[in-house]
Amino acid sequence: MAELHQGLVISHLGQGIAVETNGGDIVLCQTLRKLDTVTVGDQVLFSYASADQGRIEEILPRRSLLTRPSRNAKIRPVAANIDKIYVVFAPEPYCDFLLIDQYLAICENRNIDAVLVFNKIDLPPPEIIEQELAIYQGLGYELYRVSAMQMLGIAELKQALKHQVSIFTGQSGVGKSSLTNALIPDKDLRTNTVSAITKHGRHTTTAATLYHLPDGGDLIDSPGVAIFGLADLTERQLAYGYKEFLPLLEQCQFHNCRHVKDKGCAVREAAEQGHISMARYQRFLKLREKMPTANV
Repeated sequence: MAELHQGLVISHLGQGIAVETNGGDIVLCQTLRKLDTVTVGDQVLFSYASADQGRIEEILPRRSLLTRPSRNAKIRPVAANIDKIYVVFAPEPYCDFLLIDQYLAICENRNIDAVLVFNKIDLPPPEIIEQELAIYQGLGYELYRVSAMQMLGIAELKQALKHQVSIFTGQSGVGKSSLTNALIPDKDLRTNTVSAITKHGRHTTTAATLYHLPDGGDLIDSPGVAIFGLADLTERQLAYGYKEFLPLLEQCQFHNCRHVKDKGCAVREAAEQGHISMARYQRFLKLREKMPTANV
């Protein structure tokens, strides 16, 4: 049996997977057919076929996995072994709090810490954004205020990203790529280096790539993935994804309360009485409507 070596999946390429060895070399690997889908961030065991090519033989246990909907109602992995998801938003384009709540609910169910990043602070924020931010901070979510264009707050964000694996997400146009470029000044150089080593041009690189940050920590850049969906969450899990609901769920009159118009619903009553955010509760109802019918 071939000798096995441990490595880190740093990118998917058109005809293979780029695996970084513990020594920092890049090996272009294929995978055993029987393996689950390998994704960026995976720790794997591989065997060498030549000096710079190999085969992934095993995926080591994952501490976390982020997935997204795919074709034919299937679920595809986006990234593995993530410690924190940084949800990026901005005054422009219009701030989609429904999407933010969706991200947060999924993070809560994946046991991945979620952090909020308010980009473009050089623009005047609408009052509604500040009101919502106060609610999120009251729930215990970390918030970083930055401007990628003017390099405001970037030093604090770099410090936060140390000693962990992180990924940025958020709607299109909020500045995720600008933030990534601010944090990784030689990003294009690194991408070209990986492509050159693996004998593939940049055009073959798919959405996600893992970069080692200059000041420490790893950042998975996944510009093609703006949405990770609710497809593999149940209605109960969606409710558990709202931190403020947790103390109330056991107080509902019925154990299978849907938190809509159910009699004796402690969650709905708390929202109506102003004990929790009515806006967040209403967004919960909208997300519930978006869920696949099999999960509702």
